[in-house]
Amino acid sequence: MLQLLLAQDGSTTRLCEAIAAGPVTLHMIEQQIVGTVPAEVRAVLPGARFLERITCLAAHGEVLMDNLSYIALDGLAPDVRRDLEDGVMPIGHLLSRMWVRRSILDAKPSLYAKLWGAVGLPDLDASRTYCISTPEGPRMVISETFRRGMLMTPGPGEPTRDS
Repeated sequence: MLQLLLAQDGSTTRLCEAIAAGPVTLHMIEQQIVGTVPAEVRAVLPGARFLERITCLAAHGEVLMDNLSYIALDGLAPDVRRDLEDGVMPIGHLLSRMWVRRSILDAKPSLYAKLWGAVGLPDLDASRTYCISTPEGPRMVISETFRRGMLMTPGPGEPTRDS
């Protein structure tokens, strides 16, 4: 638990990497640029175009977490936008380039329903939604569900984290 607490810097990507004792893999499930977003996202994010993406982070053959993200594209730095649209890097790695603040949101069931409709396995007790803001204002709304893979139980023949 101490390793987890020491690694926690607000980035769930880094949290997953600490638990996995190494890099995680981003799996892109869906990604598209949209003009229409759920009302709870519209109430927080500015602009007219958004990157909507559903991803999961995995390590050692285990899903650690599933994510639904809405990113306001207006005013986003070109390099960050390019890397987001490429869909090969977790958001947590991109955020290390920026000054950000996270604030927990009271998520409505529609955000989780969209996420779970794509990945299955609803689990409200293991889910949260938050807004990521930069000095320019709110940039992202992220809903995430942590999975049992966070326990990182090794499969047969796999080394344990202690070995």
